Amino acid sequence: MKKVYGNATEALDGLLRDDMLIAAGGFGLCGIPELLLEAIKDSGVKDLTFASNNAGVDDFGIGILLQTRQVRKMLSSYVGENAEFMRQYLSGELELEFNPQGTLAERMRAGGAGIPGFYTKTGVGTQVAEGKEHKDFDGETYVLERGIFADLSIVKAWKADTTGNAIFRKTARNFNPPAAMCGKVCVMEVEEIVEPGELDPDHIHLPGIYVHRLIQGEHEKRIEQRTTRAA
Repeated sequence: MKKVYGNATEALDGLLRDDMLIAAGGFGLCGIPELLLEAIKDSGVKDLTFASNNAGVDDFGIGILLQTRQVRKMLSSYVGENAEFMRQYLSGELELEFNPQGTLAERMRAGGAGIPGFYTKTGVGTQVAEGKEHKDFDGETYVLERGIFADLSIVKAWKADTTGNAIFRKTARNFNPPAAMCGKVCVMEVEEIVEPGELDPDHIHLPGIYVHRLIQGEHEKRIEQRTTRAA
């Protein structure tokens, strides 16, 4: 089965449509599938829902799709670094389903494991829990959260073999594996593709069974907040 494609547009061919739910990896500006996001923008699909920790920044990551008004709803845990994200949400142009960060990661992981829902104490007594089922276990109250089953997953890895076995680097590992797991189809971009057997099996973070298509490409290395000390 062919998994390696020439570019992001080819890898997404036949997968995109309006009104779909896309799970996107990345944490801040680390591990953002920037090439796939650019191809989604160029495709013109609209009314998208994204499950992602955040929306990048105004001109990078999912932020480029907010600028073109292709996103209808975000399932996120952080809004702060994207002015357009904040503006659209506060003006009522963009729906936001806010999730505690660990809850969002577990919702993705649960979807990938075929688990439709789970109970957690996180968010009990806050707006996050409003309208959700509550249940007591051993005298403690928990809230029911639903697993995320995405139409498409887009993720970014450091290195992968041609079968899709992947390794992520440092913070980029945070949301990418669970995001990859929860999609009906997963498309992954990587910095380097190698032949099967070249990666140590003990170092694999994401088994290739979760990855359906992958591309290799050049990526930017951005710093979200640069702090320097006066001389």
